[in-house]
Amino acid sequence: MARMKQNLGSQTMADITTATENNLTEVKDATVEVVEQTQAASAKSFEQTVAAMKDSMSKATSTVEASQLQIKEGITKTMKTAEEVVAFSQGNVEALIKSGQIWSTGLQDISKQMASSMQASYEEAMSAFKALTSVKSLKEAVDLQVGLARSAVEKSVTESSKYTDASFKLAEQAMAPISSRVTLAVEKFSKPI
Repeated sequence: MARMKQNLGSQTMADITTATENNLTEVKDATVEVVEQTQAASAKSFEQTVAAMKDSMSKATSTVEASQLQIKEGITKTMKTAEEVVAFSQGNVEALIKSGQIWSTGLQDISKQMASSMQASYEEAMSAFKALTSVKSLKEAVDLQVGLARSAVEKSVTESSKYTDASFKLAEQAMAPISSRVTLAVEKFSKPI
């Protein structure tokens, strides 16, 4: 301590002031340097934070955009599928209506043919009855009856065959629109999506 007093005693106030000013300058320079370093580090940290935020926002935006695009594509596909289902169902209804019309028209035609055939059979029967009333012998009556029976059986077989064929053709024609829809359904729904 004595030595410090001695050193202090030999120093003048001006020396002390100069030393103090030098020390203050050094402290000030060191403080400025620390502040500048702190500001630089803060600015760098801020820039990194802003860059990270921008990157995160960019990634979030691209993720949202990708999600929106997938949702839009999904909705578009769903709408297209719904439209196809409606169109397909409408085609099915139209095929059923057409099939019904073909069936109805065909039944009317067959009914008309049967009515015409019955009318012809009735007229033949009346004609045969008149012929029977005018026979002169039993043999002539039996021959006429055998001929009429043979003719009736042949006509019955022919008519039956004709109506069977007409019924099968009508069934095929009536089923054609429905069969084409079934074929279309198999083709359409057997394809992978």
